Amino acid sequence: MKENDELLYRINVLEYHQKLLLKLLSDPNLDFYRLVIEYGLSEQEVRDFFQLCDNLTEKMEEQKAEGFVYFHPLFSEFSRFLPARMDVNEVMQSCLRQKLFEPLFTEINKCL
Repeated sequence: MKENDELLYRINVLEYHQKLLLKLLSDPNLDFYRLVIEYGLSEQEVRDFFQLCDNLTEKMEEQKAEGFVYFHPLFSEFSRFLPARMDVNEVMQSCLRQKLFEPLFTEINKCL
């Protein structure tokens, strides 16, 4: 049963990557999606990533409203929860180029 689960998981990842490849054909500037494929991320891992970015964006907005101007703790949290096999700087730059979570990554990119 365990072997079947692994095969099913791999098939699902391949199907997800195929969908992303079709998007890349129509817009080759989708850098984050390219990284998803290169790093072999599953659809669930990408959903988790987007949820992390949503949460960090909310925290950043709350902190800005309170007068914060330094967001290194958000950068640290992002780095901790990013899949270990991914490069933090590469992910942030690809998201900025694809205009994903642009305000968040513009701010935490300053921490590099």
